[in-house]
Parts: sequence; C-alpha cells; structure tokens
Amino acid sequence: MENTIFELQYAMDTFYFLVCGALVMWMAAGFAMLEAGLVRAKNTTEILTKNIVLFGIASTMYMICGYQIMYDGGWFLSGLALDGAASADALAESVYGEFKGEGANAYSNAADFFFQVVFVGTCMSIVSGAVAERMRLWAFLLFAIVMTGFIYPMEGSWTWGGKEVFGLYALNYSDYAGSGIVHLAGATAALTGVLVLGARKGKYGPNGVINAIPGSNLPLATLGTLILWFGWFGFNGGSTLSLDSITSANEVAVVFVNTNAAAAGGMIAALSFARILFGKADLTMALNGALAGLVAITAEPADPTPLASTIIGAVGGLLVVASILTLDKLKIDDPVGAISVHGVVGLWGVLAVVISDPEATLVGQLVGALTIFVWVFVTSLIVWLIIKAVIGIRVTEEEEFEGVDISECGMEAYPEFVTAK
Repeated sequence: MENTIFELQYAMDTFYFLVCGALVMWMAAGFAMLEAGLVRAKNTTEILTKNIVLFGIASTMYMICGYQIMYDGGWFLSGLALDGAASADALAESVYGEFKGEGANAYSNAADFFFQVVFVGTCMSIVSGAVAERMRLWAFLLFAIVMTGFIYPMEGSWTWGGKEVFGLYALNYSDYAGSGIVHLAGATAALTGVLVLGARKGKYGPNGVINAIPGSNLPLATLGTLILWFGWFGFNGGSTLSLDSITSANEVAVVFVNTNAAAAGGMIAALSFARILFGKADLTMALNGALAGLVAITAEPADPTPLASTIIGAVGGLLVVASILTLDKLKIDDPVGAISVHGVVGLWGVLAVVISDPEATLVGQLVGALTIFVWVFVTSLIVWLIIKAVIGIRVTEEEEFEGVDISECGMEAYPEFVTAK
C-alpha cells in the first residue's frame, strides 16, 4: 500500500512539474512576441533570432554544467539512472532517502532539470530586449553562454541551492519563484550590457531631449504580454513543487489566484498613472504594468491574500512607470523596459516578502538581493568588456540605421514593406 501511494505521488508530482515547465517554456514565445512588437520593423528578425537561440544555449549550457554548479548533483545525464530504480522503495530511498509519506515532494530528476532549465532561459530572455536594435548578434550569444552556464547557476546555488556564498556566509533569503534569483539577475545583466553598449542613435538629443522610438507592432506586443501572463501560472504555480496533498493543492490554487490578481493590479495602476502623467491611455505602460505585477508577486505568491497581492502588483505597476521615465532621464536606453520591469520591480518583490511571510526578515531579503546584484553586475560587466575588446558588441552606425536584420541575419521580417528608418 505504501509503495502504491508513493508511486501515485511520484507520478502526480512529475506530471505537474513537467506541465508547469512547459508553461514556462511557452513564456519564451511571450518574450519573443513582446520584444518583436516593441522594436522597429527593421530589427525584428534579429530579436526573434536572439530569443529562440538563447533558449537553445540555455538548455545546453545548463545541462553541461549549470545544473551541477547550482545543485551540486553531478552531471545531469548521470542523474537519469535514478529513474530506473527497480522498485518504488528503491526509488524513494535513492532519490529522497527513507520514504516519508505524503508531502515528500517526489518527482523525477529529469522533471526537476526541465523545470529548472526553463527558468534559466527566462532569465536570459530579459537581457535580449534591453540591448535590442544595436548589439551584434554573436556578442549577445557569447554572453548567453556565460550567463546561463556560470553566472546564473552560481547565484542560484547560494539561494535555491542553499550553499554559502564563496564559503563566507549563508543567505537568510526567501524567494518563492525568483523575483530576485531570476528577474533581478536578468535585469542586472541587462543593465551592464546597456551601460557598455550605449544608447541607440537618435534616442537622446541635446539639452536633455528624449526622442520616443515607437515599436513596430503593438498587437504583437500585447499578444506577447498575454502569453507571458499565461505562462506565469506555471512559473509561480510549479514552484510549489508538488500537487499530491490537500495542502499543496490548495496552495497551488492560491498561487494562481494571487498571480493573476497581482498582474491585474499592476496593469490598472500603471495605466492610471500613465493617464495622470501623459493625459492618454499608454498601452505600452499598461503592458509593462501587468508584467511588473507578475514580477512583484513572484517572490511570494502563496502567503498574501488576493487583495494584498493586488496591492503588491499595483505598487509594482507604479514603480515601473516611474522607473522607465527615470532611466530615460539618466540616458539608460532600454527599448522594452526590461530593466525597470524585472530589476526595479524584482527588488520590490523581494522586499515585499516580509509583508506576508513572518519568517522572512528585511535584512535577510536585502542581503540576498544585494548579493545577487553585486555578483551578476560585476561578472556580467567583465564578460561584456571582454567580448567588446575581442569581437566588439555594437553594430556600426550605418548598420544600425539600415537595421540589424540585414547586417546580422541577412533577411527582413517584413520584406513586402519598405524598411522603416
């Protein structure tokens, strides 16, 4: 009887993990559509190329070394042998030690790897939009190799992996699904890339003039946002890690409700704030507001009430509008608002954990966020500077004017139309 219960638990958790992982993988399509809609038509092919290739790089690098670095579990391929245990008892003992019954979070090693690797791809996707329209494709892909194979797994090993930071100190840090571990890390890498790269030509004029560079396809950007919103249910819901008991099933339901509530709150707050500032309903701010709400609740979607989640998301929506405007004034050119959505609001999400989680401390959350930021900022900056020195990271002024689709990919996304200049 005990074996039968374990086998059912194992099947339920593994299947749930895989389905949630597939939802997170679908977020890659959301990032691709969002970014393709927010860049100019002449740069669409390259942004799509970056988004699909970075996922392949993330999958490969995390298999080769990232999973080992992050969880110290050996090479992924050797771990597959655990799935071939002769019996449920042997499987339980080999994977989790002595079987402890309900709530043991039993799932396949392969399922765990798959769920983790799609998070790596999500982290790297954040970088793509921020450096759009002026970065060389191969410079970006080289950075993706280091980010997904080393930089992200190292900070992940100190947080979700539970290791001490270089053997010096352990983090007392809570981050349910990765507001800091995934989103703040990705935004920090994006920030360093933008600082090294510089702004797009014509974005900033003399005397503090900021020239708007509108995206080419707002319907596509809206579709991308809705795909991300949908995929986020797997992102946060899968982080519950199991669906094999009444308690865990109820927690998953709460996570889904709170995730949706935060996105709604962020969108409404951002749109309202933009209306006050600009006198118009700014769709791009509404889209980023929804994403900001999702990022904000990601660090703790299980504990708050739906109303509290809505407020947490709304604060994220207000912050993202203020941050986008502030970065523009600082001449930090982020075409899609990724640094604001995932970085500024990611930090807010990490700090908001203390509102509903009595075990989290403000000092612990700050130290964890600071550790992630410093590590990713320093290592990313070094990598970007090395790539810049070796092969260069920015296209020429002429290539930027013509569009990086032609210079980097040799094809246009909309060949029937005259390339927008």
